[in-house]
Amino acid sequence: MHGRPRKPLKPEESAASIDKANKLRALQSQFYHIHHNKIYDKEALDLSAKLLEMNPEIYTAWNYRKLGVESNLQSLSDPDSIKSLLDEELRVVESALRQNYKSYGAWHHRKWVLRKGYSSIEREFRLLDQFLKADSRNFHGWNYRRFVAALQNVSDEEELKFTTDKINANFSNYSAWHNRSVLLSHLLNRKAQGFVPREKVLSEEYELVHQALFTDPDDQSGWFYHLWLLDQTVNQDTTLLISSWPVHGLELTLSNNRTEDVRLSSPFPAFNLDNFVHKEGVPLILYFNQAVEGVNSSTVTVNSMLEKNENLIWKPLSTNKSGKAHSWMTYLKIPDVRNSALKAHTIEVSLGHSQGIISSRGCHCIHPTCFRFTLNLQFNDSENMETERSTEMINWKDENFVTSDAFLQDFTPTLLRFNQLTINEGYVSTISNWHVETLENEIALFRELLSEVNCKIAKLTLARLLMSLDIVMSSGAICKQRTHTKEVLELFNDLVKMDPVHSRYYKDQHSLLLMEQVTSDEESLAKHFWYYKELTSSLSQTNFCLRLNKLSLSRIGFLERLLWIQMLDLSHNELHSIEGLESLQLLIYLNLSHNRISCFTALEPLRLIKSLRSLDISYNEIGIHSIDTTRYLCSSPLSHTRASDCHVEEHATVNVEVANYWEALLIFKDMRLTQLDIAGNAVDNENFRMLLVKELPSLLWVDGARVK
Repeated sequence: MHGRPRKPLKPEESAASIDKANKLRALQSQFYHIHHNKIYDKEALDLSAKLLEMNPEIYTAWNYRKLGVESNLQSLSDPDSIKSLLDEELRVVESALRQNYKSYGAWHHRKWVLRKGYSSIEREFRLLDQFLKADSRNFHGWNYRRFVAALQNVSDEEELKFTTDKINANFSNYSAWHNRSVLLSHLLNRKAQGFVPREKVLSEEYELVHQALFTDPDDQSGWFYHLWLLDQTVNQDTTLLISSWPVHGLELTLSNNRTEDVRLSSPFPAFNLDNFVHKEGVPLILYFNQAVEGVNSSTVTVNSMLEKNENLIWKPLSTNKSGKAHSWMTYLKIPDVRNSALKAHTIEVSLGHSQGIISSRGCHCIHPTCFRFTLNLQFNDSENMETERSTEMINWKDENFVTSDAFLQDFTPTLLRFNQLTINEGYVSTISNWHVETLENEIALFRELLSEVNCKIAKLTLARLLMSLDIVMSSGAICKQRTHTKEVLELFNDLVKMDPVHSRYYKDQHSLLLMEQVTSDEESLAKHFWYYKELTSSLSQTNFCLRLNKLSLSRIGFLERLLWIQMLDLSHNELHSIEGLESLQLLIYLNLSHNRISCFTALEPLRLIKSLRSLDISYNEIGIHSIDTTRYLCSSPLSHTRASDCHVEEHATVNVEVANYWEALLIFKDMRLTQLDIAGNAVDNENFRMLLVKELPSLLWVDGARVK
């Protein structure tokens, strides 16, 4: 266990183990007989007790005893007899716990008995004292103590004092620290007497945890509690709208004219209608600082002549089934230009006027927010609202992209119009001098600690503190450049070398910080924009490509700042997942080549991007692993149940088992891709290409070759 090799059994130990197994099999055979025949007399219950004393993990035996107790209770009316019956259950549980004090079934059964209301709560506290003296870190014991304390109506203040005593006796008691965080959360949230102001209480907790950290820097218990304290210090329980598409004040031109030159001299940013306006209409996207639910026509008001507010259907942009998401989207229908004398439409969006929008942390979005934008409709042929799709192939070679100082200088004003994250200017932050001073004091302490010992947990905590201080200092200025970014990036690089076992986590944090740095303001973001010179059939804004390639990114973030992106290059990175890309609803061209994507399941976010036309996933690791573990490990897995949506017929002309590629077809079947590159993966074979062509009629280019 925990990396320690098992010691071989001695001959006498092996013989005893075999003898115990034989007895257990015999008892199990007898038990299943009485269980199936619903025999609940004393001899039968004694038999199940012997079985549980030998192996407390047989959950069926615990359920059998519940059935037996319920059956025997029906014939009892005397309270003493009932108590005697239930006391026997408590005795059986105690015997089982002596064999394995971490048995879930035993602890659950004891809770079930106590809920009957005939047992002594004081006796349970005495029993818990014995258990916690034997093992003060017994998480099951602490969980049961919270249960018993709630039954007895023991105050949180009294239980908090108990955790203080246990922590002072042993700083390494992780369970006591955890229980303390639970109790303090309750007390702080209800502003109990003696726990106000919040800042005073947290300051005292910092002093307490410092004693543990500086006594034994290598023990993790106190560090986890310090992380909880940091979360309480920095995170404001406020749900805010932090980004949208279209952005506030934007005048957006929709046109079906492919030849019209609307370059940077155009007064309005222009987009080709066919690129991202489909049958549903123009996407309207809201992005919150936390995952939320409750976004609908009653919580979000849209005033527009394009669509009645009550007709709008809001959908979460997420691949999970929780119904919560950072980003939400609806479609504004485009009016019939032939019957509309108005070519410019102003849309006003407001929210925060009700408490219907609530985050996963239970916080309501009640800060009033309003933004507006204008749609300018310019159609040469009002009879034809749809333009033909582009037949050009995107070539992602470096020589096809150009940039210059003059280009960046001209493009920055346009970037500023697209990237206005100012919709919460009226929000007043609750950050105070105490927050800044506390973080600065913590940073000074851990710099001092690291000067004496080279502790990886202290280094990780310092990185978190520096990031937190930057967040606090820039509160209210979302795009402000952070001052400690360079130092934190170096800390994560050091941690990758010090602790290779957890290098994936450090690389992800490094990537997120790098993404924050790149997207922090218009000037830094503009440096990553290039002009794709080969694309001629679309309006020129589409040619602006955000190139985040060759940055060693293992994770992407801060996509709320990129909702308007249409061409994105993420090639030559270390991406395993593309979670979050589903928010980029205007994305047309996407390059994910030369990454570490291991399966089609990881591409599920792309199913939600209706505008996507060109996708390059070449030279990844798709198909290398016979078992797709991403389905079980990713936060947004592709459920097996969705396979029922995929109806694909076998093709006699295609020598390939369709069942082997149902995930790929399920991902791609509803997409309108015109170009797909899959070369360099384990699934790279001619038969699979033929299958894709047959199932995806929109495809014009596969791996650089024109579809015949």
